[in-house]
Amino acid sequence: MKIVVAGEGAFGRKHLAALGNIEGIEVVSLAGGVEEATRQVAADHGIAHWSLDLDECLARPGVEAAILVTPTPVHGSQAMQVLDAGKHVLVEIPMADNIGDSRALVAKANATGLKAMVGHVRRFNPPHQWIHRRVNSGELDIQQMQMRTRFFRRSNLNALGEPRSWTDHLLWHHGAHSIDLFMYQTGEKIEDLYAVAGPVHPELGIYMDMGILLRTPTGKICNISLSFNNEGPIGTTFRYICDKGTFVAYYDDMERGTGEQVDVSGVDVSMNGVELMEREFFAAIRENREPNGSVQQILATQEIMEQIERMVTRQIGTKA
Repeated sequence: MKIVVAGEGAFGRKHLAALGNIEGIEVVSLAGGVEEATRQVAADHGIAHWSLDLDECLARPGVEAAILVTPTPVHGSQAMQVLDAGKHVLVEIPMADNIGDSRALVAKANATGLKAMVGHVRRFNPPHQWIHRRVNSGELDIQQMQMRTRFFRRSNLNALGEPRSWTDHLLWHHGAHSIDLFMYQTGEKIEDLYAVAGPVHPELGIYMDMGILLRTPTGKICNISLSFNNEGPIGTTFRYICDKGTFVAYYDDMERGTGEQVDVSGVDVSMNGVELMEREFFAAIRENREPNGSVQQILATQEIMEQIERMVTRQIGTKA
């Protein structure tokens, strides 16, 4: 399968590294935003063609699909651009940074019949897969999920410390991971929600701290804390408080609340969540089925974030 990858940044390189582990996939073109960086990343990964024009990349002979790892503000428009070109698309989280573009993307995917998937990697990380299977089998019942996302983002840099041309968003990016995971793991919609946000950063123009509470119709609750002000260990932890045990998940490992390690090494063919997500995308194309994490499924997450944004906008008096 010939594909295009769009995005030469830190996470684009992570996708390219993961693709190297998947047989039967050829990246025939890299679409980028910065000429020298795009040229270098293409050379590093042995990609023969690169361009700053996404349409040019999509027009390469035999291209069937594209993976978009581009700035958040263009996710929605670029995903629709890929679908308009007749290609399947995997767009990194979030599918769009507003509800209007999110709904338009779902409508476009429905109209074209092409596969459109969102990069909600938590659905694929082995610890969360381990929990998901046991919830589905009835072995576990989630009572509460507690999620803590902590970064230090007071300047506009990416995960590699390189300057960014766009600003990351605490809710529409990082909050989306946790909100979607809660609904995915419980299998329920969100009935009640409450959220608060801290002050807007004077230069970045975004709120830097946020707290979110969610509740499902059966009383399962979720407590999410997010910060870009955290000067210390960074990343996300996930605590599952269940009827039969407590489990603390990180990215690729998990332990019980009592401290014993849970072996998740045999859950899937890889411990790399990005690779597993990509494998699901390609399998859905080949098997002509809806992928886990389709834009149709993720729209519910986007709608919850829109409700939260309206709530915090009323509190702080500005949309960030």
